[in-house]
Amino acid sequence: MDKQVNMDWETAIFAGGCFWCTEAVFQRLNGVNEVVSGYTGGTIKNPAYREICTGRTGHAEAIKITFDASKVSYVELLEIFFATHDPTTLNRQGNDVGTQYRSEIFYTNPAQKQQAEEFIALLEKEQIFASPIVTAISEEKPFYKAEEEHQNYYNDHAQQPYCQVIIEPKIKKLNTYFQKRINTIK
Repeated sequence: MDKQVNMDWETAIFAGGCFWCTEAVFQRLNGVNEVVSGYTGGTIKNPAYREICTGRTGHAEAIKITFDASKVSYVELLEIFFATHDPTTLNRQGNDVGTQYRSEIFYTNPAQKQQAEEFIALLEKEQIFASPIVTAISEEKPFYKAEEEHQNYYNDHAQQPYCQVIIEPKIKKLNTYFQKRINTIK
């Protein structure tokens, strides 16, 4: 991938359950330069995974996406975010339970906040989900990169049972419904 500075690059921060899952999805998108797994929205500085797992720090497992807005829009990222996790379960994604697995959008500017609010309102109006959306929208908070063993997890461990059972269906969904947005180089 081209890592040179691009004036159209923006940042998006999403928490949608386990960061291994969300990282794997967004790494495959055309226009995404980098996806970093980490922690945000909590009360202590530089938390470690073992602290996040307790649910007592207030942090969410999240991803920070650097993307080229001339190739993929923030709204397109929102569309994929909502299509690849369950935004109707409070503090839960599948078997992962706790505030660290909440669904939350951390906007980095007022336009992202407005786009997220409008997108959720559209999903609710169209009754896309059977239950109400519980995804929170919050201003960007300090983001702490997770430990190296959590970075690029699916790509490095695709044969592990968790990856096969939990992450692979999300990748298949991405390949089925968003094929034109996938980076064919990956």
